[in-house]
Amino acid sequence: MVLLNLLTFGLWGKLGRLTHYAFDAVLFSAFLAGMQRSTGLTVKTEKLGSENKEIKKWVDKYLGVGEWVMDQSIAIASSSAWFERKGR
Repeated sequence: MVLLNLLTFGLWGKLGRLTHYAFDAVLFSAFLAGMQRSTGLTVKTEKLGSENKEIKKWVDKYLGVGEWVMDQSIAIASSSAWFERKGR
């Protein structure tokens, strides 16, 4: 096992850590999307990208991933027998 770890330079551990961070980032983006849908509050991307339009573009894409995850989660939950829609 040590030889395998030496041969791969511990890449499996790094890949697992990178996957964990990516999952956390998507989860946080979905949280922000849910906050926007339930309260109307959203991140001011104009303030983030005032100096660099590339930053604003990447933040908008990041928030778009959260919106997509929310849409997919709602679609899956809607078709599941484990969830029901109640009126407010």
